[in-house]
Amino acid sequence: MTTDAGLIGPFPDGVDPESYDRVRRRVLWTMPTGLYLVGSVAGDERNLMTANLAVQVCVNPKLVGVAVEQAARTHALIEKGNCFSLAMIDRDYRALVRKFVKPAEDDRAERTLNGLSYFDAPVTGAPVLSSAVAYIECRLDRTIPLGSHTLFIGEVVNAALDDAEAKEDLQVLRIEDTRMSYGG
Repeated sequence: MTTDAGLIGPFPDGVDPESYDRVRRRVLWTMPTGLYLVGSVAGDERNLMTANLAVQVCVNPKLVGVAVEQAARTHALIEKGNCFSLAMIDRDYRALVRKFVKPAEDDRAERTLNGLSYFDAPVTGAPVLSSAVAYIECRLDRTIPLGSHTLFIGEVVNAALDDAEAKEDLQVLRIEDTRMSYGG
């Protein structure tokens, strides 16, 4: 339920919705959250998008879920292409994810998205940032509409580390490492 002030309920009885909303957002912001680049492809169109709503949802089979806003270009590409990639970024490259908060410019001749090198994942063809320290690629298994977002569930069909031996203690980028926040 949405109030006249644009606040989204439900709200406990007897609380001021505006004050409660501020507290609820702060609590939700404390949840540890990774920052990833979701790659999508349909035909000749490719995109990378910064995302923080990603999680492994099942171990047998290996399923990963990513929540994507319904108005996003990535949403349409995942629906059409039936696949996505999820790239993990080293913590030292925190500024990189800001380059992908809007649709990416694809320079096919240079193989860059927003000026950064990428490659097509070998099984699905979804783009992966070349500097990613690890990635997975998924074939779309199912979609779950969730209001403003859709949860895309994909079966992991390939996974790779940049350098498996050197990355045993890899520290991947989290939203807490940036000044970014998700609305909560």
